[in-house]
This record gives sequence, C-alpha cells and structure tokens, in this order.
Amino acid sequence: MSQILTHTPVYVWAILAFLVFRGVLALRERDITITRMTIIPAVMLVLALQSIGARFGLGSVAMAAWLAGTALIALQRWTFGGSRVTAGSVPGSLRIRGSWTPLLMMLSVFVIKYAMAVVQAVQPQVALGAGFAVGTCGLLGLCNGYFLGQLARDIAAARAYAIDSPAPAAANMR
Repeated sequence: MSQILTHTPVYVWAILAFLVFRGVLALRERDITITRMTIIPAVMLVLALQSIGARFGLGSVAMAAWLAGTALIALQRWTFGGSRVTAGSVPGSLRIRGSWTPLLMMLSVFVIKYAMAVVQAVQPQVALGAGFAVGTCGLLGLCNGYFLGQLARDIAAARAYAIDSPAPAAANMR
C-alpha cells in the first residue's frame, strides 16, 4: 500500500487538496454567483469523463453505465431535492446554504478515480472487465448526477428569485 501512495504523482495530491479546500468552503453559508456555482459540477464532470474516455472509451458500456447513474440521480435531485439558494445580499449573487454533501461527493469521485487507476496499475486484467467498468463508471455517474441535478435545481430557484425581485432602480431610469 505504501508503494501505491509513494508512486502517486504529486498532481493527484494537488487535486485532492483543491477538492478538500472547495469542499470545506461548501460547509458554510455564503454568497456566490451562478457562474461560480457551476465550477465544481463542471470539474467533477470533466474528471469523470476524462477517466471514462481514457480507460474505456466514450462509446463503451462504461459510458452507458455513467449516463444511467447520472440520469437517475440528476432526476432524483431535480424532482425531490430542495434548492440550497436564496436571494443574495449583493445584486447578482445568491445565498447558498452550507452542506457536507458536496465535500462527500467530491471525495467520492476522487476515491473512485484513484481506485480505478490503482486497479489498472496493479491488476490490469480486472480493470479490463465489464463488471469493473460498469461498477466504477456507474458510481461516477451517481456522483455526477448529484452535482448536475442539484445545480439544475439551484439555477431554477435562482431564476425564480431574479423574476420575483424588482428590477434595479438604474435599469428603470432609461
């Protein structure tokens, strides 16, 4: 096990540090723009698709498993998930409620990707199996589905706040 950790490239630990940093930020309530709210879902999406594409191909059964997992949880978050946002204290911002879930989901994606790389290095015959591909990519899909579904729910709520809030005085003075 120590050889696996010592042979892990430094950039992997930098990615982990970034994810932990962003996850800790997500623990507290804060004002944020919609653009900044999309960063983590976009990063998680890129990390997952990069792994799937590099290891199994984007036209593989692994990609189908990822799509199924993503659609399942995204639909669940959209349908049954509550929004984490309210109107922000500054025009153009939203107040987002703190939560442990983003940190847990980011760490889950990291651990799944790390495990995929370790299995591929240590037991490549296992990594080539359809069961491994479907299982790991399905799990990545569940994590990505959470981020994408929650983002969609929060953006919908943000648009409702923009529609319900009065226009700024400067815009009305034209």
